Amino acid sequence: MVKVTFHRGTKEIGGSCVELAAGSTRILIDMGMPLVDEKGERFDSKVVENKSIPELIASRILPAIKGLYQGEEKGIDAVLLSHSHLDHYGLLRFINPDIPVFMSSGSKTLIEISSQFINTKVELQNVTIFEQFKPLVIGKLTITPYLVDHSAFDAAAFLIEGTGKRLFYSGDFRGHGRKGVLFDRFLAHPPSNIDCLLMEGSMMGREIGHYMDEKAVEEKLTQLFKEKDNIAFVFCSSQNIDRLVSVYRAAKHAGSTLVIDLYTAYILDRLGTEHSHLPQCDWPNIRVKYFMAHRDALKRSNNKHLLDKYSKTAITIEEINSNRKHIVMLMRDNSIFRACLRKMPDLEGALALYSMWDGYVTDRFMATLKRHKIDYHYIHTSGHAVLGDLQKLAEAIKPKSLIPIHTFHAHEYSRYFENVRLVNDGEQVTL
Repeated sequence: MVKVTFHRGTKEIGGSCVELAAGSTRILIDMGMPLVDEKGERFDSKVVENKSIPELIASRILPAIKGLYQGEEKGIDAVLLSHSHLDHYGLLRFINPDIPVFMSSGSKTLIEISSQFINTKVELQNVTIFEQFKPLVIGKLTITPYLVDHSAFDAAAFLIEGTGKRLFYSGDFRGHGRKGVLFDRFLAHPPSNIDCLLMEGSMMGREIGHYMDEKAVEEKLTQLFKEKDNIAFVFCSSQNIDRLVSVYRAAKHAGSTLVIDLYTAYILDRLGTEHSHLPQCDWPNIRVKYFMAHRDALKRSNNKHLLDKYSKTAITIEEINSNRKHIVMLMRDNSIFRACLRKMPDLEGALALYSMWDGYVTDRFMATLKRHKIDYHYIHTSGHAVLGDLQKLAEAIKPKSLIPIHTFHAHEYSRYFENVRLVNDGEQVTL
């Protein structure tokens, strides 16, 4: 038998953490930071600072898992990480460093970069890189990672087998991104005889939006880039590689230059060593804008030599201002953006193209755009599966039981799926 304990994630998006035990073997899947607090408001990651592990367990920020944390005898054999989003790995900093953490190569790279530039405080100490689709054995369990289409690069789902039972953990996935072919292939050749499917449902209860897939996002961006008479600012995550590719392709089709920052250039450079098709800062229509914070982060990470490499395509604010009609500039809503605006007169008719979850949009951001007469457009497609694709996955796998996780709407699953079993945080299920 396999015992599955749901430490967190049965009634919320984020904070994912599931334990599997087969005989003496114990593993965790994901160790995520919550996205919301007990009041349902956005979780402030600063609340974990300067608190002890017992304090964090008492406040229910850390799950109470014996043998997981620093300062106690190791009782967990491994942690499996599905992908490099903080709501799946953000609490790894607290685990016993003797516990190996298994992740994909792309996830490791992005977590390291986040630590350098964003100060996530997650320092990877005991990492084993798994190969997608190649089984690995941990004690009595055999785990096969499945590369999936998701807004996180090199994300994985997991088939877990042991003691005669088979469980499939969907992780976060979709079927409408640039790697949608992975979803089609999975549907054509799904794993069989699955006793339990743990399936995400981030899009349950949410509108799909105007842009059904990454192709539609690219087409709309291309149209707006061709029509604009002033600069276009694109607000998206530099770690959403699918979106960066869409922005790059749209800028190229429109005859525009894409301006990225050092942080983005570094991400593409690191990932480009294994994936040669990703845009790079030395490609013809890409330029790099230096900002002090990013430059200092590179220096601190002993990558000062890269400043010379990226400087070959550096662009100044004066060059940007002189050619705004043909400039697309990657941005985030932060102090760097506001500092740039102070050096850019006459922004009437400029575009702010928001290409992330709109829950991040603030009143201050919208007021800033209004003050500078910048036109706002929301152009985004989710990194998560829509209901129709969730149904396709469940129908292909045909699990004996389906347990909702990573969703605020678990109670709706029985309307759309068969063999649904609802569980609560802290509950244990025996297969």
